[in-house]
Amino acid sequence: MTEDFRIRFLIVDDQQSIRKLCMTIGASLGFVCAEAESAEDALVYLEASAADIVLVDLKMANMGGLEVLGTLKKMLPRTEVAIMTGYGSVETAVQAMRLGAYDYITKPFRVEEMKLVLQRMAEKVRLVAENQFLLEQVRTQMELNGIVGSSARIQDVLRMVARLKDTRTPVLITGESGTGKELVARAIHFGGVYAKRPFVAVDCGSLVPTLIESELFGYEKGAFTGAVRTKAGLFQHADGGTIFLDEIGELPMEMQAKLLRVLQEKEVRPVGSNQKVRVDVRVLAATNRDLEAAYKAGTFRKDLYFRLNVVTLHLAALRERKSDIPTLVRWFLGRIAPNRGLQVSNAAMNCLLNYEWPGNVRELENCIERAVALGGDAMVIDVDDLPPSIQGAATIGPGARVPAISAGVSNAAEGEPSMDLVAMERATIQRVFDQVGGDKTLARQILGISRATLYRKIKLYNIRIGQQAAAVSSTS
Repeated sequence: MTEDFRIRFLIVDDQQSIRKLCMTIGASLGFVCAEAESAEDALVYLEASAADIVLVDLKMANMGGLEVLGTLKKMLPRTEVAIMTGYGSVETAVQAMRLGAYDYITKPFRVEEMKLVLQRMAEKVRLVAENQFLLEQVRTQMELNGIVGSSARIQDVLRMVARLKDTRTPVLITGESGTGKELVARAIHFGGVYAKRPFVAVDCGSLVPTLIESELFGYEKGAFTGAVRTKAGLFQHADGGTIFLDEIGELPMEMQAKLLRVLQEKEVRPVGSNQKVRVDVRVLAATNRDLEAAYKAGTFRKDLYFRLNVVTLHLAALRERKSDIPTLVRWFLGRIAPNRGLQVSNAAMNCLLNYEWPGNVRELENCIERAVALGGDAMVIDVDDLPPSIQGAATIGPGARVPAISAGVSNAAEGEPSMDLVAMERATIQRVFDQVGGDKTLARQILGISRATLYRKIKLYNIRIGQQAAAVSSTS
């Protein structure tokens, strides 16, 4: 492990023997250790070199441990601090915890006791850093790809995109209309080593049947009426890069045979020409149809299906990942009306959450754009700004109640959290419990909430704490 990834530990105590002992313990745990004999020296050190863990004595000349704690938490809010003293009292411990101390240890202490405290502090630092890294990674991927959401289904898509972006493997992207199939195709192409090469998107469903071949493969001058010059086809334009064949299931059977030949031989023959042209393209195809059922029914070539279907990437319908709706709403508001700080009322968001979205993400985007336009200068999008079909989805059935939500700031008057925060909060609490093995004390310290709040959240979100985890946490 390099020093950059090691826990940085600072011990602040006016007794040299205590400092040396604590540094020895820290070094045995693999920490990068430093010492300061006074609070003033510690603050000077921390201005130049950050620390992950600070152990500070309560009673020192000029400035005590509680003063150091308050100042340090303002300087480095993510640094974990433990107070150490020979003058322990319940009142002092409570005051230290209120100021943000991680723990409280009294002198004299046993080496194993100190080691356990430092290990727990280090574990919290690592978990917080890991969670922050994962959150930033997801945000970066969303910003780069435009694939928005934090649900498991979207995370699976992002992982597949990451695996496929540097390969030439054919990919068949399936999903209903409006789920973002072209967005995924662009993420695969532009997210990898082929980003600077051509990307050509073809909507097979919009091509005129009599002109499909000439559009895809090009034509020679005089090949047909109106062919006044030679023109390269879309496959030639995509040479060296990617061609995206959207709605591939709409191609006529005759064109399916010609497309299969191109994929097998890696060459095209322009209409009216006897010469073949070599092309090297990666093929990404998309469809909203069940191609397996289509080839079994004889409406799609079986050999072409298996040529295209090397890897399948399925995009879930929006109704199957409704937890992503608040995030999507916020994303669209930021793009459509940047810097306006628009909010969505609880009632309007409940409508959005209970609507089935047959048009998927594209329909949601159009809905938000319409609401922004109709809302004028209003700062809140309400039910009246939504299309009539969505307004009718306000009723929530038994057992399906969801907290009121907002795409930006929650409705403080009603005192309920926004749904995007609800989904993220539940997932975060569950993940932290999984990581700490059900230790409630460590979980609430990582989450930065009180014991009472933690128990309320566990009950509210029905957080799972396994039998083994529950046994561990029963003493918390």
